[in-house]
Amino acid sequence: MRNSTTLFIAIFAIVTLVSCKETKKEVKEKPKEEQPPNVVFIISDDQAWTDYGFMNHEAIETPNLDKLARESHTFTRGYVPTSLCAPSLASIITGVFPRDHMVLGNDRVLPGDDKEGKPAWQSEWRADNYASVIENFKMLNTLPKLLKEKGYLSFQTGKWWLGNYANGGFDDGMTHGDPERGGRHGDYGLEIGRKGMDTLNTYIDLALEKKKPFFMWYAPFLPHSPHNPPDSLLQKYLPMAPTEYVAKYWAMCEWFDQTCGELMDYIEEKGQTENTLFVYVCDNGWVQNENDSRYNPISKRAPYDYGMRTPIMFKWKGKIEPKLDDRTLVSSLDMLPTVLDLVGIERPKELDGINPLNETEIENREAVFGEIYAHDFNTIDESLFYQIAITEPYKLIVPDKANKPDEKVQLFDIYKDPFEQEDLADKNPEIVAKLKGQLQESWNE
Repeated sequence: MRNSTTLFIAIFAIVTLVSCKETKKEVKEKPKEEQPPNVVFIISDDQAWTDYGFMNHEAIETPNLDKLARESHTFTRGYVPTSLCAPSLASIITGVFPRDHMVLGNDRVLPGDDKEGKPAWQSEWRADNYASVIENFKMLNTLPKLLKEKGYLSFQTGKWWLGNYANGGFDDGMTHGDPERGGRHGDYGLEIGRKGMDTLNTYIDLALEKKKPFFMWYAPFLPHSPHNPPDSLLQKYLPMAPTEYVAKYWAMCEWFDQTCGELMDYIEEKGQTENTLFVYVCDNGWVQNENDSRYNPISKRAPYDYGMRTPIMFKWKGKIEPKLDDRTLVSSLDMLPTVLDLVGIERPKELDGINPLNETEIENREAVFGEIYAHDFNTIDESLFYQIAITEPYKLIVPDKANKPDEKVQLFDIYKDPFEQEDLADKNPEIVAKLKGQLQESWNE
C-alpha cells in the first residue's frame, strides 16, 4: 500500500511538472500585442513651401525641420486642398474635401448680414452663423475619434476653428471656443509655442502616466502674424532682408522651427522617439509684402502654389525609410488614411485621400484636387472661387463662372515652371479638356 501511494505521488508530480512547463511554454510563446505609436501632427500656419532650409531658402534657417525632413519620407510636392486655414485644418482632421465637411471659409455670412459694418469675424452674428457649421462638423469622423479604437488619448493645442476641442473628438485641449470669451480660432490654444510648451508637455506626461498612446495636435499660431519674433532673431535677419517686414516674417519661421525642436526634444527625453509617428504639413502659404505687414495675393487664399503647396513629412524611426521625394504629388488629405494604415485601423469609406507610402495607391492616382472658397462664405454655389487639378506635370486652375466671371482658365507646367509664370492654357486645349474632365469626375464623386 505504501509503495502504491509513493508511486501515485511520483506520477502526479511528473504530470503536474509537465503541465506547468507546457502552460509556461504556451504563455511564453503567446505573441505580445505591441502598443501602437504615438502620433504627432506638426502644422505650420502661413508659411510658403519655399521657406525652409531644406527647401533651399536663401536666408531662413530651420535646423529642426531640416533634421525632421532628413529622417522622414518627405514629399516636397505636397498640397492642401484649399489655401485658407479653417477649411484646410478641417480637411486635415477629417480627411475629406471642404465641400464634404462644409467648413468652406473662416467666417460665415448670411443674406441680410451687415456687410458694410464690421468685418464678419468681429460681428455679433459671427458665432450664430458658424453654429450650424460646428454642429455639422461634430457628426463627422475625425482622427481623434477614430484613434479611440486603439485606446489613444488625443490632445489639441494651437489653432482650432470648430468651437471647443471636444467637437473634434479630442480628450483634452487648450481651446474652449466660447464666443463670449473671444473664442473663434483657438483662443487660449494660440499661446502654445509663443508662450512656451508647458501645456503640451503636460499632456504628454499624462498619456505616459496612464500608459496610453497619444495623438498630439500641435498647430501653433506660428509663423502667422502678428510677426513679433524674439529680438535676437529679428536682429539676425534684419541685415539679410530687403525690408523690416520681410525680416520679421523670416524670423517668425525660425521661431516656429525652434518650438518644433522643443517638442521633438521632449519626446526624445521621454524615450518615445522610436514609438512616435511624426507628420508635418503647413495649412496654407504666405508671401510677405515688402512694404506692409500683409501677404501678397498670390499666396494665402490663392489657387497658386505659393498658397497651396507644402512639404508633407512622415517619420517613424525604424519603420518608415527616410527619403526625399521631389516628384510624387501628395495631399494633406492623405495624412489621415496613412496614419490609420500605420496604426492598424480600417479606413472609413468617405475619405478622399490615399496612403502615399503605398506604391500601388500612388500609381493609381490620376491627380490631386483642390477647391477654394470665399473667406466669408455661405453655400458652395455662392462661395466657390476656384477648382484645381494637379497632375505630373500640369496644374489646371478653373475659376467659377458665377463668382469669378472675369478670370480665365490657367494651365501651368509646375515641374518646369514652379513659380507659375507662363500660362499654357491657350496652347494646350486638349490637356485643359482632359484635366477639366478629371476635375468634374472628382467633383461628382
